[in-house]
Amino acid sequence: MDNHFYIGLDIGGTKCSAILGDEQGRIISKHVFDSGKHIKPDVILEQFTRKINLLIQVNNIETVDIKAIGISCGGPLDSKRGIIMQPPNLPLWDNINVKEYFWETFNIPVYLQNDANACALAEWRFGAGKGTNNMLFLTFGTGMGMGLILNGELYTGANDMAGEVGHIRLSEDGPLGYGKRGSFEGFCSGGGIKDLAQRTIKKKFEKNETVDFYSDEKILNEITAKDICFAAEKGDLTALEIIEKSAEYLGRGLAILIDILNPERIVIGSIFERAEKLFRTKMEEVIKKEALGISAAACKIASAVLGDNIGDIAAISIAINGGENE
Repeated sequence: MDNHFYIGLDIGGTKCSAILGDEQGRIISKHVFDSGKHIKPDVILEQFTRKINLLIQVNNIETVDIKAIGISCGGPLDSKRGIIMQPPNLPLWDNINVKEYFWETFNIPVYLQNDANACALAEWRFGAGKGTNNMLFLTFGTGMGMGLILNGELYTGANDMAGEVGHIRLSEDGPLGYGKRGSFEGFCSGGGIKDLAQRTIKKKFEKNETVDFYSDEKILNEITAKDICFAAEKGDLTALEIIEKSAEYLGRGLAILIDILNPERIVIGSIFERAEKLFRTKMEEVIKKEALGISAAACKIASAVLGDNIGDIAAISIAINGGENE
């Protein structure tokens, strides 16, 4: 086995993971534990320390065999200084210097990135973006975020805010996402599709039209993007209408990115990954109409391929990328 190992730490609002991996992105061992927005950061950090020591002990390796520690967390954060700056799902993490903490504890180089950047690194190194030099990764999950690989390097911007495409307004009105109606995240995220569905179904009920897959207005707030995709796959006309609207704006958003950044590949995760057939035709139709033909022809749109392991591989990828760029 390769004697260069990497530790990945995935800090989430409900659970955290400590992962041991190698430079091929293989997960050797991992430990998961519960977190929560009301648990103090020092408690979580102490738990991570115990899990890292356990990974070292159980796998019979030495601390000196670990080349770097990579940490994935929701933003905002300061990747250069290694500071987590109160993400919405971790309100107690107010300017917590994780880089300093783990460096002082283990004397191993530590690197921090937001989760979208981390997933971009993972798909670029080991997934659907492998072999490319200019690649974009879009989350298309709970929210819409983006990680950018430009000229073979992760691009984070002036203060780690590059890639906040969910905040771009694509329409004067529309579903709510990232604090804006009609935003990219509003049309293309789990919450946005839910909002779009509620608006669409309410209008139909007001006209006394029926909705086959959702007949009870009282529990409309319980609808999910998964419900809508499932109904669309079964051929429900209202569900298909909702997904087509999301796919239209996905195409519009991607056309803007293609024109500005001229990527060779755009990799899309989560909802698109699971329901690509529902989105692709309309998305491609809009891209063909909106984007420069020469740029669109150079860009392949692909589903993410790392699946449920992406969070683990993403954290390891931060460590690998940081170690290589030292």
